[in-house]
Amino acid sequence: MTQTHSPKVAASARRKRWTPTDLGLIAVFAALVAASSIVPGIPVGALGVPITLVTLTVMLSGLVLGAGRGFAAVGLYVLLGLAGLPIFSGGRSGLGILATPSAGYIIAFPLAAAATGFLASLIIRKTVRFRSWLLFAATMAASIVIIHGLGVLGMMVNGKLDFTKAFIADLPYYPGDILKNVLAVLIAVSLHKAFPDVLVRRVK
Repeated sequence: MTQTHSPKVAASARRKRWTPTDLGLIAVFAALVAASSIVPGIPVGALGVPITLVTLTVMLSGLVLGAGRGFAAVGLYVLLGLAGLPIFSGGRSGLGILATPSAGYIIAFPLAAAATGFLASLIIRKTVRFRSWLLFAATMAASIVIIHGLGVLGMMVNGKLDFTKAFIADLPYYPGDILKNVLAVLIAVSLHKAFPDVLVRRVK
C-alpha cells in the first residue's frame, strides 16, 4: 500500500531542512560574531573578564535566525576559536580559554543564542504585530539565566571565587548587556520587518 503525503505536509517537511540560504546565514552570522570580537574589550574586575560587543551579536543571531541556526552560527564561532583562530576577545584562541574565568561566558554563547531564538520564534508566531518588549524580555531572560549564570559558574570554577564574590564580579556586566540587548532587539525587529520569512518561513 503506497502512502501519499499532502502538499502541505511535504512542504512542512522541506521547511525543516536547511537550505543553502540557511547555511549562508549561519556562516554570515558566525563571521559577524567573530568580527564583533575584534573591537577591544574593557577588562572588568580583578579577574579581567572583558566587556565586549560579542554578546550583542550572539543575541542578534538567535533573534534573527532562531534556535537551530542561531546555535549553529554561534557554535561555529566558538569551535573556530577553540580550534586556534584568534577570534575571542583580545585575540585569544585555543582550548586554553576553557581554563580561564571567561570560559563560562564562552560556553554559554551558543546556548543563549538557541534559547533566545526559541523564545523569539514563539513570540513572532503567536503575535500579529511585533512586540519589541516581549523580544527584549526573552533576550534578557536568556542573557541572565544562561550567559550570566554560566559566567558566574566559570568564575567560581576557574577563578576560584565563592558564589557571592563571583556574583558581585558579574554585576558590572548588566548595564552594558541591557543596552546591547535593546540594540539587538531593535536591529532584529527591523530585519524581520524587511525580511518576514527569515525566522518564521511560510509554506507557499
